[in-house]
Amino acid sequence: MAAGNDGANKPENDDPFGYLYEDGQAAGAQPPGGGGYGYPGPAAAQPGVPRTSYNQVRTVGERQYGGQQHAQPYVPPQQQAPYGQPQAQYAAPETYGGPPTRQGPPPQHHHGGSGRGPNTRGILIGAVAVVAVVVVGIAAAVITNMGNEDDKGDQANTGGTTATAPVKPSDEPSTEPSPDETPAELPKQDAATLKLGGSAALAKDVKGAEGSNGTYVSGFNQVGSSVTWKAKMPTEGKYSLTVRYAIPAVDANATLTVNGKPNSSPLGLKNFVHSTDPNLEKNWQTTWAPVDLQKGENEIKISCETGNQCDVLLDWLEVGPPKVS
Repeated sequence: MAAGNDGANKPENDDPFGYLYEDGQAAGAQPPGGGGYGYPGPAAAQPGVPRTSYNQVRTVGERQYGGQQHAQPYVPPQQQAPYGQPQAQYAAPETYGGPPTRQGPPPQHHHGGSGRGPNTRGILIGAVAVVAVVVVGIAAAVITNMGNEDDKGDQANTGGTTATAPVKPSDEPSTEPSPDETPAELPKQDAATLKLGGSAALAKDVKGAEGSNGTYVSGFNQVGSSVTWKAKMPTEGKYSLTVRYAIPAVDANATLTVNGKPNSSPLGLKNFVHSTDPNLEKNWQTTWAPVDLQKGENEIKISCETGNQCDVLLDWLEVGPPKVS
């Protein structure tokens, strides 16, 4: 068989599926306007003439698919609208009675920053803040742990806290003085401030006196000379009277009278320092005698009476607790 000359064969003989269309012809199907497989086209096959295509070109929009449609007329290229203008076959849906479409700029999505992507600065600040909180928490935990360890060490060194049993009060009275009671201050007086009698007089020629401005009582070496002291006592009781004096390295004595009653023994003003130097400045010393005093004011008098050796200087007098001879 030569190319382009297929002879006067029937289409069903050429098409291996032609038998499928024979059933349609037998059933009385109407042939299409342009012909097709099983339905010869407008030009009948002639011997020696090449057969034309069985598939005929149709006008745009003529073919139907399912339901009824409106064919769109073909618009030649020379009749189409210029570029940029709306075309009839592609008109907006509003021209066909549909709902209008909204025209406007596309939505914009803001991602933070200045149009340069995600806000990396905010992410970095947040990360730094988280790290700082974690560091502070760890430091606080370490400090607390160290404090607990120190407390445990202190308890281990001291053996822990020891409970002290309550002290039971004693029913027996205590002879010890109460710590809250402050002992009353006993009187002390410079001899120069006392009441002088007879030949007694004030002086300050001899150094070493402890009285005010170095003043002392002299002229006591004659009978009738005396010093009288009004001493006020907080309580009644036995006390000791201390006297500071100076002698020319020779023993002396005087009469002691308390509240008008002379002492049974004279007040000894001896050379207790065992000095051999008659310089009075080098012989200042003290002596004492027991006395019974009453609460309140007491009169204490030292005098030079007949039989006394009274070559002495008097510095000061002081009442104190009782002493043992």
